[in-house]
Amino acid sequence: QVQLVESGGGLVQAGGSLRLSCAASGRTFSSYAVGWFRQAPGKEREFVAGISRGGGSTVYADSVKGRFTISRDNAKNTVCLQVNSLKPEDTAVYYCAVSKTLRPPRLLYNYDYWGQGTQVTVSS
Repeated sequence: QVQLVESGGGLVQAGGSLRLSCAASGRTFSSYAVGWFRQAPGKEREFVAGISRGGGSTVYADSVKGRFTISRDNAKNTVCLQVNSLKPEDTAVYYCAVSKTLRPPRLLYNYDYWGQGTQVTVSS
């Protein structure tokens, strides 16, 4: 089993940046692809970014491409999501999740474990 804890969220003005982190327990973290998702009030949870087991492959939602960057450090069991040029529509709870697949899937049901989320609020 893998436990995930997100951190780094907060309140930021439009155009600002945050660095979200996801810390994982367990020795098998490198066996999982990792995805970041977000859920805004009244909306479905959506895929934001993902990274393969070894970190060599990344994928992004079109809405965040060029603004968000995902990275991982398997030695430290962490995945980070650098979020830049934030917009009010980026306001949501951000979740990290792990999947036993090699590459990060975009669909929720392909993920095995989830964190509790961290709130990101962007003011205009």
